Amino acid sequence: MDRMYRVMGFWTGIFAVMFYLGHMTQTSLLFFGQTVFFILLSYLKLSERMYIYIFGAYLTIFFVAFSYWTTFMMVPGGGH
Repeated sequence: MDRMYRVMGFWTGIFAVMFYLGHMTQTSLLFFGQTVFFILLSYLKLSERMYIYIFGAYLTIFFVAFSYWTTFMMVPGGGH
């Protein structure tokens, strides 16, 4: 299971570089932070159950934050 967190760290790192190259600095910093989080977590040698619990908490936080952002922060119609 720890290897899957390294895989997630790898892909979030790829996304972070792509966002940076696309001049989306804030998003790239968010993804670099996730990369560091996943890579550090992968070396803790936790049990598989704990890795699943952490991933579930990560998904819950993401869905709540994404729902908040799309409901209250985004401008309807793209701001045009």
